[in-house]
Amino acid sequence: MVVPTKKAMNQSLVSWTLVVGSFVISCVAELERFEHGGKPDGSLSFLVVGDWGRRGHYNQSQVAFQMGKIGEQLDIDFIISTGDNFYDNGLTGVDDPLFHQSFTDIYTAPSLQKQWYNVLGNHDYRGNAEAQLSPILTKMDSRWLCLRSFVLNAGPEIAEFFFVDTTPFVTKYFTDPEDHVYDWKTILPREKYLNNLLMEVESALGESRAKWKIVVGHHAIKSAGHHGNTKELNIHLLPLIQTYDVDLFINGHDHCLQHISSSDSGTQFMTSGGGSKAWRGDVSWWNPQELKFYHDGQGFMSVEMTPTEVSIKFYDVFGNVLHNWSSSKQLSFAI
Repeated sequence: MVVPTKKAMNQSLVSWTLVVGSFVISCVAELERFEHGGKPDGSLSFLVVGDWGRRGHYNQSQVAFQMGKIGEQLDIDFIISTGDNFYDNGLTGVDDPLFHQSFTDIYTAPSLQKQWYNVLGNHDYRGNAEAQLSPILTKMDSRWLCLRSFVLNAGPEIAEFFFVDTTPFVTKYFTDPEDHVYDWKTILPREKYLNNLLMEVESALGESRAKWKIVVGHHAIKSAGHHGNTKELNIHLLPLIQTYDVDLFINGHDHCLQHISSSDSGTQFMTSGGGSKAWRGDVSWWNPQELKFYHDGQGFMSVEMTPTEVSIKFYDVFGNVLHNWSSSKQLSFAI
């Protein structure tokens, strides 16, 4: 069960400046926070899938079936979606049948009847973005929780997840939207929105005392796939990830599965964007010292965690394990 923390109550995404005498005090609102308990043995497990909502087509149903099997084996605690939840143009409103056709009616396995934590992708912004954020959808399917940006404390304190709304960072969606119409109603003015968001993310990362720090967003910071690196995130978000020793950055957007190990920090960059339609053969050369794994087909990933260990596996549409990675760290004790 997902529980909003007391800090999250009645918070709005704003920042402001208060002038008192000769002192300037900057006040930054906090991201909404949630908590999700782990297992009695102190472990945590979950699945990650992205770029999926196609009414079961393009092997979405087959990926969902395998997710159900792996979810049961791992006794997962929740599922993370990395965005592009509904194709091609998001939802038209809270009554759009696509919500049921691409979510409720697809992810039917008993093991997937857990909380879903969702972020928006660029395709979601091409529809009514507010619809996906509406509590009406949660009333229709209690698994659904979607916000633009938020923090999830899981375990508790085994891991802290920082979900970041990455779509508004990408300049071309504003300057060259092509034939698409984006729902920017609550984003404009863009500069103010992004400045506030970055301050909120930095504040949350700086306060975190979790054993593992994980940032989740739709767009990739590092990717050998079709879209490649998102330059705006490399400029604005990557420095925070490096400064605050983030362990994992998890994204979708590129319709593939991949693992890139950064040569300039300890952060691992994981793409799970194979929830339905994939782009066969669409891969760019990448430094083999960093690109640990790339799969140009459908699939998803699993994560198992304890306070000292993390284990990640990538699965294809048949449920085969294509790649696994693990890491460990020592517990730190206050003296």
